Amino acid sequence: MTLRYAIIGNPVAHSKSPEIHAAFAAQTGIDLRYERLLAPPNGFRATAEEFRANGGRGANVTLPFKLDAFAYATEVSSRARDAGAVNTLTFDATRVFGDNTDGVGLVKDMRDNLGFAIAGKRVLIAGAGGATRGVIGPLLAEAPAVIAVANRTISKAEQIVQLYRLVSNIIVIALADLPGHQFDIIINATAASLKDDLPIIPRSTFAEGSLAYEMMYGKGVTPFLALGRQAGASVADGLGMLVEQAAESFLIWHGIRPHTEAVFRQLRLSAPLN
Repeated sequence: MTLRYAIIGNPVAHSKSPEIHAAFAAQTGIDLRYERLLAPPNGFRATAEEFRANGGRGANVTLPFKLDAFAYATEVSSRARDAGAVNTLTFDATRVFGDNTDGVGLVKDMRDNLGFAIAGKRVLIAGAGGATRGVIGPLLAEAPAVIAVANRTISKAEQIVQLYRLVSNIIVIALADLPGHQFDIIINATAASLKDDLPIIPRSTFAEGSLAYEMMYGKGVTPFLALGRQAGASVADGLGMLVEQAAESFLIWHGIRPHTEAVFRQLRLSAPLN
């Protein structure tokens, strides 16, 4: 029997997840179908329920529904609970299990694929949405010197940091206070790149030898990455993170971790970063 999975989001037509999971399925010999589901702005639960009722076994969740997915799940993993956000749902007869693979995907991409160690580094995350919530826990586990969260609405950044109030090396930093501070890893988790805008990050924020990491993928060199290059930083988009978090979701669903390198290389051919 063909197993059914999906990615739920809005927008979702750009998602590479169907191609990734098809490649993983071919690699592991698992018979599955993976589709894109566009949910209305207030229609996540109805979309997920309909897919589940029609035989769906699980779903990935992308913007803007990761907090909705957390509320929808009847049981969540510890990393999803820490994040307060879910990007991977597993359906069975009695429960909806929520997990979050974003942070694992980001860390594996930075550390293993890019060879950029996180331990001892100063990390800045711009943005305070579900994407940021999903990656802070795994980043903290890598023992950075500090993680600073910056956002236009500072109260949203404060809400995230409050989730880790017992951790001393995570702080809120006001956008107005960024000048004069430097970071080794700067992550753009805002939606600015969807509109080809630049988040409010001064060029001076990039330390020597730093990494500019754009969570968005498929947009080429975004204004954020262009700024990073101008500041002398290494740059990466979220394509590697996407593949690695998908591999973690695949492991949750099927008990097998697929190989990611060839899948990433194939996707990069159609979405070059140059």
